[in-house]
Amino acid sequence: MNLVNLESVSHAFGPKPLLTGVTLGIEQGDRIGVVGRNGGGKSTLISIIAGELKPDSGRVTHNRGLRVGLLSQRDDFDPATPVHDLVLSGRAEHEWAGDAMIREILANLLGDIELSAQAGALSGGERRRTALAKLLIDDHDLIILDEPTNHLDIEAIAWLAGHLAQRKSALLVVTHDRWFLDAVSTRTWEVVDASVERYEGGYAAYVLAKAERARIAQAAEDRRQNLMRKEIAWLRRGPPARTSKPKFRINAAEALIADEPPARETVELLKFASARLGRTVYDLEDVTLHAGGPGAGPVVLDHATFQFGPGDRIGLIGVNGSGKSSVLRLLSSTVAPDSGRVVRGKTVRLAHLSQELAELDPSRRVLETVEEIRKYIQVGKKEWSASQLLERLGFKGEAQWKVVGDLSGGERRRLQLLRLIMDEPNVLLLDEPTNDLDIETLTELEDLLDGWPGTLVVVSHDRYFLERVSDRCVALLGDGRLSMLPGGVDEYLSRRAAGGALSARAASAGAASAAGARAVPAGQAGLSGQAAQPAQAGAGAAADAGQGAPSGLSAKEQRELQKELGRLERQLDRLGEREAKLHTQMADAASDFERLGTLDAELREITAQKESVELEWLDLAARLDA
Repeated sequence: MNLVNLESVSHAFGPKPLLTGVTLGIEQGDRIGVVGRNGGGKSTLISIIAGELKPDSGRVTHNRGLRVGLLSQRDDFDPATPVHDLVLSGRAEHEWAGDAMIREILANLLGDIELSAQAGALSGGERRRTALAKLLIDDHDLIILDEPTNHLDIEAIAWLAGHLAQRKSALLVVTHDRWFLDAVSTRTWEVVDASVERYEGGYAAYVLAKAERARIAQAAEDRRQNLMRKEIAWLRRGPPARTSKPKFRINAAEALIADEPPARETVELLKFASARLGRTVYDLEDVTLHAGGPGAGPVVLDHATFQFGPGDRIGLIGVNGSGKSSVLRLLSSTVAPDSGRVVRGKTVRLAHLSQELAELDPSRRVLETVEEIRKYIQVGKKEWSASQLLERLGFKGEAQWKVVGDLSGGERRRLQLLRLIMDEPNVLLLDEPTNDLDIETLTELEDLLDGWPGTLVVVSHDRYFLERVSDRCVALLGDGRLSMLPGGVDEYLSRRAAGGALSARAASAGAASAAGARAVPAGQAGLSGQAAQPAQAGAGAAADAGQGAPSGLSAKEQRELQKELGRLERQLDRLGEREAKLHTQMADAASDFERLGTLDAELREITAQKESVELEWLDLAARLDA
């Protein structure tokens, strides 16, 4: 039974038609993700469905007694109203305190907000989370969410996805967060050219189906189709840290990506990055850093040692307030460490996209603003003009001649990012680069970064983007260290769920397995210039754990143990290379079940050997540190 029906609905904003003759319905149990370009009509569509906006023509009918909960991008809270009155709607304390679901919502969305605080004292992000908590606590037949992941960190986004999956309400969600779309939706609507195209499945299935439609119709937009195929190639093969596979038809996917190269020619880019950067990019040596300056605010790093090398593509993860932006400011020399040393390579040419937008001349044209940096840039093997790159990031045709003063916040952010790239840096620090970008522009940005050689450190709550552009993840877990996460975001969430940071020994174990988990090609281990990844990770873990006390071993015994550690690290490197080849062979043999069985058996054997060697490495490392 349909909860909402739209019949021949049309609506325009000024002279621009946003919806033309749209007919569709939402049934009980539907879980629908809405995608499309910014300004294309997504918010208009959901406002009409919610009954907040009357269309210019057509008919909208709601099932009798339908309870609709809408999270819009604005709220109308009375500034003098306390949070508990807004969220709990007059429920007595014993009533809501005895409800496990309400307690869970409050803990995950409002854990850092005093319920007695007045709405007027809340920040924009806190108001947003308050509105979301209020909606989730109430009962609804249809929940409509417009960008619900804004102002949520990765952990809260994962919780929200799980919470929504357990609710019986129908769901309609507009978001640019592609991981979230895949986690909560079973159908996808694309608002495009004033119409609504419907697809079965979440974002991954939508990408495949859209590419198939384009292939069958032999669409003229060859370049856009190639981007879709490249996206599918990444989704199918994915970083080794991904533990779940997209749920779409394997045979159709393989037909599309049979001749598609990897998203990044990693070895080639690494060679180019090493040539441009040398061996040293950033070395953090025994660094202590507070978020508010020396001795002020929470501790971000506590005697931490870490290396960022040429060609490293690192996703930096942590809860809001953990100090991710502070680490980027440390690398950009905007702030100095309380103690310790940050060694910066002599060849580093840095670009830092912060969350604060730098001032641009409001009287200049968009194209002029980019061309004053550089008119042409080499990305990978291809030369791009400023105009071509502007088009890739959404400034098409006449939009390149808009006055900067007339741009929206999202357009300004795209312009700032492009100006940074045009300056040809070899180190990019990106702090929430996906803010205000639609999915199509995000795909273009990811494709652009694929061909960019250099060191990349990115902070983002967009899990899909983070996994798409980075090769490994590092986390701030509140223990003053930069912790390697061989298992990526999934490992971060499991660590957080288990109570935060692991012990120093467990952290060393995770670091030691990083080389295998990253599954780098032969000859590429050690992106920071070391002979092997386990050596780097082990050293970093030991230093981060505050180890390094004088050993009780003799000098000869220490040399022997170091020699044995080196042998084990080389063995781990070889096993990691073999593991990487097996993953590649298994991807190539996805339809040959007999071959897959043989490869899987060999992979299990390699994994067991790695675990044994890692344990031996840990025992020796513990003896050295004793």
